[in-house]
Amino acid sequence: MIKRIVKMKFKREKIEEFKKIFFESKAKILQFNGCHHVELLHDCYDETIICTMSLWDNDQCLQDYRNSDFFKVTWSKTKNLFEARAEANSYNIVEETTELT
Repeated sequence: MIKRIVKMKFKREKIEEFKKIFFESKAKILQFNGCHHVELLHDCYDETIICTMSLWDNDQCLQDYRNSDFFKVTWSKTKNLFEARAEANSYNIVEETTELT
Protein backbone atom coordinates (compact mmCIF):
# COMPACT_ATOMS: atom_id res chain seq x y z
CA MET A 1 0.00 0.00 0.00
CA ILE A 2 1.05 3.57 -0.55
CA LYS A 3 0.16 6.86 1.08
CA ARG A 4 -0.12 9.94 -1.10
CA ILE A 5 0.31 13.29 0.62
CA VAL A 6 -0.37 16.50 -1.26
CA LYS A 7 0.64 19.74 0.48
CA MET A 8 -1.06 22.86 -0.84
CA LYS A 9 -0.73 26.52 0.09
CA PHE A 10 -3.89 28.47 -0.64
CA LYS A 11 -4.74 32.11 -1.02
CA ARG A 12 -6.30 32.93 2.34
CA GLU A 13 -9.59 34.00 0.77
CA LYS A 14 -9.83 30.71 -1.20
CA ILE A 15 -9.55 28.24 1.70
CA GLU A 16 -13.30 27.75 2.16
CA GLU A 17 -13.76 27.32 -1.59
CA PHE A 18 -11.20 24.52 -1.57
CA LYS A 19 -12.84 22.82 1.42
CA LYS A 20 -16.12 22.83 -0.47
CA ILE A 21 -14.43 21.17 -3.47
CA PHE A 22 -12.87 18.55 -1.18
CA PHE A 23 -16.07 17.70 0.68
CA GLU A 24 -17.96 17.40 -2.61
CA SER A 25 -15.24 15.16 -4.08
CA LYS A 26 -14.13 12.83 -1.29
CA ALA A 27 -16.85 10.18 -1.74
CA LYS A 28 -16.11 9.99 -5.47
CA ILE A 29 -12.39 9.61 -4.81
CA LEU A 30 -13.10 6.71 -2.45
CA GLN A 31 -15.03 4.98 -5.23
CA PHE A 32 -11.90 4.71 -7.37
CA ASN A 33 -10.41 1.25 -7.59
CA GLY A 34 -7.75 0.75 -4.92
CA CYS A 35 -8.54 3.82 -2.79
CA HIS A 36 -9.11 2.98 0.88
CA HIS A 37 -8.88 6.30 2.70
CA VAL A 38 -8.94 10.04 2.08
CA GLU A 39 -8.45 12.74 4.68
CA LEU A 40 -7.98 16.47 4.93
CA LEU A 41 -5.27 17.92 7.18
CA HIS A 42 -5.04 21.59 8.11
CA ASP A 43 -1.67 22.91 9.28
CA CYS A 44 -1.61 23.77 12.99
CA TYR A 45 0.40 26.96 12.53
CA ASP A 46 -0.34 28.24 9.03
CA GLU A 47 -4.00 28.28 8.05
CA THR A 48 -3.13 28.65 4.38
CA ILE A 49 -1.50 25.19 4.27
CA ILE A 50 -3.77 22.20 3.77
CA CYS A 51 -2.80 18.64 2.93
CA THR A 52 -4.71 15.70 1.60
CA MET A 53 -3.67 12.18 2.48
CA SER A 54 -4.94 9.17 0.63
CA LEU A 55 -4.27 5.44 0.90
CA TRP A 56 -3.99 3.32 -2.28
CA ASP A 57 -3.43 -0.37 -3.00
CA ASN A 58 -0.55 0.50 -5.33
CA ASP A 59 0.85 3.16 -7.63
CA GLN A 60 -1.14 1.91 -10.62
CA CYS A 61 -4.42 2.57 -8.80
CA LEU A 62 -3.21 6.07 -7.90
CA GLN A 63 -2.12 6.76 -11.47
CA ASP A 64 -5.45 5.52 -12.84
CA TYR A 65 -7.15 8.06 -10.56
CA ARG A 66 -4.72 10.83 -11.54
CA ASN A 67 -5.36 10.14 -15.24
CA SER A 68 -9.14 10.19 -14.83
CA ASP A 69 -11.36 12.96 -16.17
CA PHE A 70 -12.69 13.44 -12.63
CA PHE A 71 -9.21 14.21 -11.29
CA LYS A 72 -8.35 16.52 -14.18
CA VAL A 73 -11.49 18.63 -13.64
CA THR A 74 -11.13 18.70 -9.84
CA TRP A 75 -7.41 19.52 -9.94
CA SER A 76 -8.01 22.29 -12.46
CA LYS A 77 -10.48 23.95 -10.09
CA THR A 78 -8.20 23.42 -7.09
CA LYS A 79 -4.91 24.69 -8.49
CA ASN A 80 -6.52 28.02 -9.40
CA LEU A 81 -6.87 28.64 -5.65
CA PHE A 82 -3.16 28.19 -4.81
CA GLU A 83 -0.81 30.78 -3.41
CA ALA A 84 2.16 28.54 -4.29
CA ARG A 85 2.78 25.35 -6.24
CA ALA A 86 1.61 22.13 -4.56
CA GLU A 87 3.99 19.41 -3.37
CA ALA A 88 2.92 15.80 -3.85
CA ASN A 89 4.73 12.72 -2.56
CA SER A 90 3.92 9.02 -2.45
CA TYR A 91 5.25 6.71 0.25
CA ASN A 92 5.36 2.93 0.57
CA ILE A 93 4.03 1.90 3.96
CA VAL A 94 6.79 0.03 5.74
CA GLU A 95 5.07 -0.34 9.08
CA GLU A 96 1.97 1.13 10.63
CA THR A 97 1.33 1.20 14.36
CA THR A 98 -1.98 2.52 15.60
CA GLU A 99 -1.82 1.77 19.34
CA LEU A 100 0.63 0.41 21.81
CA THR A 101 -0.87 -1.99 24.32
